[in-house]
Parts: sequence; structure tokens; C-alpha cells
Amino acid sequence: MNIIIAGDGEVGFHLAKILSEEDHNITIVDPHKELLDKLQSHTDIMTITGDSTHVSVLESANARRADLLISVVHSEYINLLTCIVGKKLGAKRTIARIYNQEYLTDDYLEFFKKLGVDDMVCPERIAAQEIAELIDQTAATEIYEFADGKLSLFLIYLDTHAHVLNKSLNQIAAENPNLTFRAVAIHRKSQTIIPKGDDVFLENDLAYVITMPEGINHLLKLGGKEKIEVRNMIIAGGGRTGRSACRELQRKYNIKLIEINEERCEYLSGVLDKTLVIRGDARDIQLLEDEGIRDMDAFVALTDSSETNILTCLHARKMGVKRTIALVENIDYIDLSQHIGINTIVNKKLITASHIARYTKEEHVTSLKMLSGIDAEVLEFVVKPHTPVLKKPIARLNFPQGAIIAGIIRKDKGFIALGSFQIEENDKVVVFALPNAIHKVEKFFE
Repeated sequence: MNIIIAGDGEVGFHLAKILSEEDHNITIVDPHKELLDKLQSHTDIMTITGDSTHVSVLESANARRADLLISVVHSEYINLLTCIVGKKLGAKRTIARIYNQEYLTDDYLEFFKKLGVDDMVCPERIAAQEIAELIDQTAATEIYEFADGKLSLFLIYLDTHAHVLNKSLNQIAAENPNLTFRAVAIHRKSQTIIPKGDDVFLENDLAYVITMPEGINHLLKLGGKEKIEVRNMIIAGGGRTGRSACRELQRKYNIKLIEINEERCEYLSGVLDKTLVIRGDARDIQLLEDEGIRDMDAFVALTDSSETNILTCLHARKMGVKRTIALVENIDYIDLSQHIGINTIVNKKLITASHIARYTKEEHVTSLKMLSGIDAEVLEFVVKPHTPVLKKPIARLNFPQGAIIAGIIRKDKGFIALGSFQIEENDKVVVFALPNAIHKVEKFFE
């Protein structure tokens, strides 16, 4: 595909890097020449310095031949205008990053579509929904559901309490017959392994496991995890993400929201009717003590500073909070954060990239998730007639190295992918893949 990305920071660059690895023709438009020079020195991506709302700039980017125009700058007005202008110039499809969640209602969606904005993505809303899922399933570091939970991908951090330490996958299977889950990847010392039967789990591994609903409790037990009942929580940071998270969670949980800005506190008090808004600095240990941090079931740090979010989560853990979630926007910090005691990391760049990247796939790719802290994706394919994946049982498919078929959904029932399983037409197939294998995997479903 010919793709134009209008950006002014890491979201655009991260998306460009990911899509360029999948053999798309990428042109990135950004007003900051020094950032583009840095990007171009490490990639083959074409760059154009300028304002993406200018007709001449989009013409230079060859908008008339663009299959997809994505605008993810920090101003939603620039994003909307870029898409409108790009559509008029001939771009086939446009996507705008927005902040105003009211635009996602049916009336607004139809209004903007008539203007030329085909789709809109709100990272804060997606992040809030992901946080809500993680609060519901407290034992997992990361979770992603397929087909309304018929299959789920869990990320489990293996600490000293895990019952699978120093055991191979073959040994675990022998000790636990009729398992309804399987490990599809192990992340260890910044390296990701697609495991075989003789691979052994070690302490501090991050294990990615695909599971059927009935296997979740057994999976968590082997991982040494206990489900925590959450009733009371503190959310630090009342920005867009914090406000969205409170809106998503306040009907179900007792929430105290700590925000440092007085004017922002007044605004939040008016729009969050079931959240107690407290003016203060979440880094203030005495404030946390005064607000009952030791009696909280969860602590969610969503300020604009990754460092503050990491630090306050570590303070909360030290004070006895069992469930911590940190918004970490610096991608370089993610791997470190997952190994120093923070339960879960949320990254809006990856969330946004996952959501947008689905538009670059063929129609048989129905779901895509980019995982936090590792270069890997989980994709869901719908099996069409006459595709190579139909020809043999899974064990004989000669599936690409760096990828694994994790599970299959057939007629609203999930199955774990075993070597003897024969995939059928209209099945949904969940695949875990490293970047260098994604293009090869897609050929099996074309």
C-alpha cells in the first residue's frame, strides 16, 4: 500500500517504522526537519518537511495515489483538516487521531465521513477500555480477547511463586493432562522465544499464553497468581487518559482521582459525578498516606510523565497495593518497568498503532494487537477458500519460523492449536508472530 503518515512525534514515527517493515511504501510528513533527518538516517522511509494541512505539501507526498492517509499529530483539528484535504486530493481512505470522544458518536461519525474523514481513533478512550479490562482480570500483566473471550491471550510474569519454574513445556503437559491453554512465546532478557516442547520456564520470564475460558483459573494457579478483588482505587493524573479511565470505571469502583492542577480539578469535579477529585501531587507520600493508600486494591498512574507514573506505582507497591498500572509513553522504559514490580504497562503509542495498523491488512485479518515491551503481533485471520492453511494439519504446514498458530475459533467455540488439528474454511485463526515472519504468515491465509 501507498501510505502517508502526518505526525509530529513518536506516534507517527513508531507507526511508520512498523508499517515499513511490512513492505508498505511509507511517506511521513512532519514539520520538524531535525526529527525527519534522524528518522531517515535509520530507515528507507520517504520524508517531507511541512504542514500536512497545506495542499502543496500533500501533493508533494503524492496524496492522489495514497491508499491510506493517517494523521496523528497532537492537534485533532490539524488531523481532521489533513484528512479532509487529503481526501479531496484523491486519498482512498483517511484516519484521524482525535481527543474529543463525542466525535465517536454515530451522528458525528457520519458528519465527518461526508467531509472526507473515513475513520477516527481516540487513544485515550482505547487506553481507558484496556485499563478497565486489566482491572477486571487482575492477575494478568496484559490481556487481549478474541471473539468476545472465546480465546484470550494472557501475559504472565513468572516470579518466585510460579509453579512452572524450571519445568519444560513437555513436563508441564505431562503433569497436567487435558490443558486448555498453551504458551506461545517467552520474553527473556529482551529476547522473544517461540517455545518448543523442551524449552524451560525461568524466573522473571514473561510468558504469553493463549487460553480457553475454562483454562484461565488453572493457568493463573500454575503461574502462581491470585485474582484480586478490586473495590477501591486511586488514579493519579486527571488528563485526558485519567478522565477517560474514571468515566469507564467510576460506576463499578470507588475512585479517588489525584490531580495537581487546581483549574483541572474544578473541571473534573463537574464531569465526574461518582469520582472523588483531590488536588495534590501523587508523588507526595504523605498525601497518599492521608488518602488511605494502604487500603487501596489498585493504583493507576496516568500522568503526563512516564517517570512519575513508574515512581508512584513503585511507592504504591511498597505501601501494599497489589495491583498497579502505569501509563508509560517512553517505549524504551517498557521492558524495564515490567521487571521492577509494576504489574501492567499501558502505552498509547502502541495502542494507537495497533488500532490503525488493522486498516493496512486485507479483509481476512479481523483483529491485530501489538504487544507492549516486545516486537511482536497477535493477529486473527478468517480462513477463506483455497488458502494454503487448509491443505494439511497444523504440524505439517511448514509454518514460518518466528510465528506460531495459537488457537482456532470455530462456530463460536475456541480450540487450542494442536499439531493434529485441521483448519477449516471460515475458521478464525489466532497467530502470534515476530516482525520478520508476519509477511510470510499472511501468505498462508491469502
